[in-house]
Amino acid sequence: MPDFEGSTLWRTSAFDLLRKAASSASHAGLKRQTLISTTLQAELRLLDRRSESADVLEVLAACVRLRESALVYLQCDGLVWPVTVFPTEELYHSPRSLMAASERVLRTLAVIDVEPAGVRPPGHWMHDRIAKSETYHALTPALWRLALLGPRSQLLTEIGGTAAYRALRNPANQQLAMPGAIAPVLARLRKQAASLPTMAGWPGMSMGRASRVLNALYLTSNLLVSRSHHAARSGPIEWLFGARRR
Repeated sequence: MPDFEGSTLWRTSAFDLLRKAASSASHAGLKRQTLISTTLQAELRLLDRRSESADVLEVLAACVRLRESALVYLQCDGLVWPVTVFPTEELYHSPRSLMAASERVLRTLAVIDVEPAGVRPPGHWMHDRIAKSETYHALTPALWRLALLGPRSQLLTEIGGTAAYRALRNPANQQLAMPGAIAPVLARLRKQAASLPTMAGWPGMSMGRASRVLNALYLTSNLLVSRSHHAARSGPIEWLFGARRR
């Protein structure tokens, strides 16, 4: 049985045709520039220069950091999955919940394009373009799960470098799953600051797993990053510059 029903998602080939038609329309590029903030545009251009424009976690992290709503097109098994994020409201709109996706699907997600939000969040003062209530989902658990199980196993650039990290709260209070060694690691991080290499040496951890945990904490506003703490250290040079993946 497929992970998703194609009836609610586009085929990649059909989406490519729509994009070509839109790009050839008069002033299509100008319209996009005026609707996406210049700040988010700058972040997306930076990701493109770093060859990370397809990295779903980096793109979503930019939206969350800037509190910018955006429609993110994800590629998934030959289908295009539109996800509109509303960081301020801590919601996202999608025909399918990210929480229902299998681990295999989450590992293969990649960003195709980013556009201005086409729908509005529930409760918006302008009532048009508000979708059905069942198509809105909580953003925090989706970001948490995507950070732990998605394609990225390196630290997000924003929190990388020489640093020590602490968890601010117990994720269990937000009903966030903590499988395997994650629960004791987070209990330890709530009591003491630790660098990425130090965390990687803890039971059940590795550089990739520790990076995923820190990314998850960051995306759920639960991470304190200290550049001056005595425990601050950087990861291996080859890790910081992207040579290692898992």
